[in-house]
Amino acid sequence: MSKVPNIPRVLLGFEMTSLRIPIAHIEPLRILTPAIRKSIKFGQIVASIAEVGLIEPPVVIRKSADPDTYQLLDGHVRIEILKERGDTDVVCLIATEDEAVTYNKRISRMATVQEHKMILNAVKRGVPEERLARALNVNIRSIQNKQRLLDGICDEVVKLLQDRHVPINTFRELKRLRPMRQIAVADTMIALNRFSMSCAKSLVASSPQSDLVSGERKSGKGLTDEQLEHMERESANLDREFKLIEQEYGTDHLDLVLATGYLCRLIDNVRIVHHLARHHPEVLAEFQKIAQLRSAA
Repeated sequence: MSKVPNIPRVLLGFEMTSLRIPIAHIEPLRILTPAIRKSIKFGQIVASIAEVGLIEPPVVIRKSADPDTYQLLDGHVRIEILKERGDTDVVCLIATEDEAVTYNKRISRMATVQEHKMILNAVKRGVPEERLARALNVNIRSIQNKQRLLDGICDEVVKLLQDRHVPINTFRELKRLRPMRQIAVADTMIALNRFSMSCAKSLVASSPQSDLVSGERKSGKGLTDEQLEHMERESANLDREFKLIEQEYGTDHLDLVLATGYLCRLIDNVRIVHHLARHHPEVLAEFQKIAQLRSAA
């Protein structure tokens, strides 16, 4: 007779059904500060709830001492807004474990390209621009600008920046460049981890005139043509040096990790530490600094 394999029991993170709970029976874990109430995010959630209702239910857990009372794990802003609106109850997800750290605290805000795609999809499905503007708590011109965000941006750059938080004005600067230069500038911004409009402007200013789209002229207030040409040469040199450094970075980083690990093992040896303290105290001090930096990282 064949044995039935042991199948591990799956533990559910939530109860199978949601529940409508009186807001008075939900105890928050923290109080919202005045700064949070004045934030842009708070205003956007207020507008979204007013326009389309509550999309994401709050998460609560039953209190062991009183099953009719719940602790709020996620959704403090939403619950506070509902209270201010005069709502008396709300549909909630019931968690089975007190794991508040696993919810929205680990969710990043939407990247610029993703937001652009979301708005386009909503418009295609027939959602009026005015309603989108109200739901996102922005003016209608902002919605229109976000719809045109990627006009003139090549597909490779869209892929490079699709998960990055890039200001809209940065894309406006990129549109001044031809596709190949757009890609080079996007690569540079990613390497520097800087996506501001000022960074994009400086990279555009250092681009040769031939890399700009037809009819565009480089703007350099207070700069002569000679100075702009000098910036172009310096930018080209920096690009070459950066690519060389990028090629060697992986190997250098691996060597550094191995060397640091070896030094840490050395100073874990009591006999070696005693010897260095007696004969080479300055070397021991440097080794200890390196070990401290590694542990801090």
